[in-house]
Amino acid sequence: MRKAFRVVCIFFFTVGIAASTSLGYAQDVPADYQQVLKLVGKSGDYKANVLKVNIPRNDLHVAIADYPVPTPFGFGGWFALTKGDGGDDVMMGDLVLLQEEVNPVMSALLEHGLEITALHNHFFWAQPVVFFMHIHGHGKAVDLANRIKPALDLIGQIVPAPATGNAPTSAPGKSSLDSARIAKIVGHEGEQNGAVYKITVGRTDFDVKEMGATINTRMGLNTWAAFVGTNEDAAVAGDVAMLENEVTPTLKALREHGLEVVAIHHHMTNSRPVVIFLHYWGRGPADKLATGFKAALDELGKGSK
Repeated sequence: MRKAFRVVCIFFFTVGIAASTSLGYAQDVPADYQQVLKLVGKSGDYKANVLKVNIPRNDLHVAIADYPVPTPFGFGGWFALTKGDGGDDVMMGDLVLLQEEVNPVMSALLEHGLEITALHNHFFWAQPVVFFMHIHGHGKAVDLANRIKPALDLIGQIVPAPATGNAPTSAPGKSSLDSARIAKIVGHEGEQNGAVYKITVGRTDFDVKEMGATINTRMGLNTWAAFVGTNEDAAVAGDVAMLENEVTPTLKALREHGLEVVAIHHHMTNSRPVVIFLHYWGRGPADKLATGFKAALDELGKGSK
């Protein structure tokens, strides 16, 4: 009887630890951010004081120059929240939209008091044609969630125009890239997401603040490269965050290594220092693409080195 009682006690003690661990993890996400995730019906995570909410376009089957690419290659929309002065939140985001979705989504955002800070392409030769809309807002987290939800509800609901030319075939489901070699060339480790190996490098060499909130890597202040394909025949796409005096050297580095520049623009307004973003694309041996990305990275932050 005494032995059985001890077993029961140990069982409930173990369950208690597990439950408290689970609750501790849930409590790591502030209560208002948990409510945001529930309101918008999306998944996300909370790191570095930022709630990042995922809005991937898994409904799209995209090909770039007739090369099928998976969603993590550059079609994972998002919005992020972080605390500023006075308990208000700063919202920033990047929504991935079909051309038919752009104006309905824009209207929904504007009608609910959110700002559009940029609208642009990330790719040439994309099928279907895809645009990227950067958004911005201030306020209480739950209020911001309610304001963005009508726009999110429109995404994926509009019938796209009929495709022209060759229809994309299936994107690769698994990666055969030598990711360790790519990381060694670039000098930074990345993350594997299905068939895509993505390296993200934050701009920690200078500070950007808004309403007292730090705009960090997870808020979109970063440079990245996404690789897909094989070691012999890979594709890369990415985004480079540059100070104004870094734009021309970075452009030269990319072009000298055969990477194609597809857009240059801002993502944020009223930010200081001014940050310019450049999107690029390339196809070829993975080593060559990684070397080109590394050359661009080497042009960044020279003033602080």
